[in-house]
Amino acid sequence: MKVPFCLPLIDQDVINEVNDTLTNTGWLTTGPKVRALEQEINKLTGIPNSLCVNSWTSGAMLILRWFDIGPGDEVIIPAYTYSATALCAMNIGAKVVMVDVSDDFNINVANIRKAITKNTKAILPVDIGGWPCDYDEIMELVNSEEVKNKFSPDSDRQRKLGRPVVLSDSAHSIGATYKGKSAAQFGDFTIFSLHSVKNVTAGEGGNIVINLPAPFDNADEYNFLKAFALNGQNKSAFEKNQVGAWRYDIIDQGLKINMPDICAAVALAQIKKYTAEMLPERKRIFTQYNEGFANYDWAILPNFKNDIKESSCHLYTIRFKDITENERDAMIQYISERQIGVNVHYIPMAMLTLFKNKGYDIKDYPNTFNLYHNLITLPVYNNLSPEQISYVIDIVIESYNAVKKNTHAAI
Repeated sequence: MKVPFCLPLIDQDVINEVNDTLTNTGWLTTGPKVRALEQEINKLTGIPNSLCVNSWTSGAMLILRWFDIGPGDEVIIPAYTYSATALCAMNIGAKVVMVDVSDDFNINVANIRKAITKNTKAILPVDIGGWPCDYDEIMELVNSEEVKNKFSPDSDRQRKLGRPVVLSDSAHSIGATYKGKSAAQFGDFTIFSLHSVKNVTAGEGGNIVINLPAPFDNADEYNFLKAFALNGQNKSAFEKNQVGAWRYDIIDQGLKINMPDICAAVALAQIKKYTAEMLPERKRIFTQYNEGFANYDWAILPNFKNDIKESSCHLYTIRFKDITENERDAMIQYISERQIGVNVHYIPMAMLTLFKNKGYDIKDYPNTFNLYHNLITLPVYNNLSPEQISYVIDIVIESYNAVKKNTHAAI
């Protein structure tokens, strides 16, 4: 049996939505499908304003630039994340400050506190695998007098907020909940990824949820960011194309990161049934995996649900007790040879050439390495059948037993 690691959901609903874009709306770049997708995400999160962009990374760069972050400023991120979390800050000249994570893979709030300096302008918590961070604790920290007194603003927006901005890297966590609400209701900004492998995909894309506190007007900030994401142009091509609306202005030095309608159509078809159909199916897959591994004391299962949080079930990351990094790699080889696609999320940034060359050392992030070295990510995607999941479970168990047998034989 062949089980790919990930397959996007391209069903008749997606085909119909894309065909409607191609044959009925007469529009390919940013237009009615993008705005409809934004409205669906607003409904999903319970937040009235969100902006679609062409990737998570470009959306994060946009918000860091909106907050006037640049050279000399510091951005705190977890050491356990994909490199885009760091690159969005590095690409605008800011300094990335990595801190170690807690046992749930997410950023450790005590480590954030220790890392904050007068140069700290942003904190990027990451919902790894779809498991929400400790947002109450993070927001309590940034709103404390200790942090506000340390904050050194350099611009009007920074003075207006009066503390570091909290930009949630929610690339994995569309649909995740925290204290019974959308996890997007807690940070200042939340950015979802709509990349090809994500729970909801546009092929490529992202969405910025705007949730700033008073005295910010989030509707005004949406309108500004919509222009800021389109070279600073205050009307999209679609809006200019309406009768008598050709005149436009360039209001700021923006980026060109708008989402096209042809991409939005794919995500729009999916998100319309995400809560009712797609997300429950991912939870069904998680449950079957958990039940399949529950009786093995060597299996460390991923976070799924507790009294405070519920995952979006983006990644099923299983870890193995008493397994070395080499043994984990041997398990991956065994599983892959049996036509099951598996992965590792993620190789810690401090182990990658770019970051090692910049002075980051994995020895400074011991818990990050401890979580990584014995982890394998298993397939999770819509239309993954119970039979396929059972096969994956059986082969993972086989691989563990085979590797441990070989290890004992070698001794």
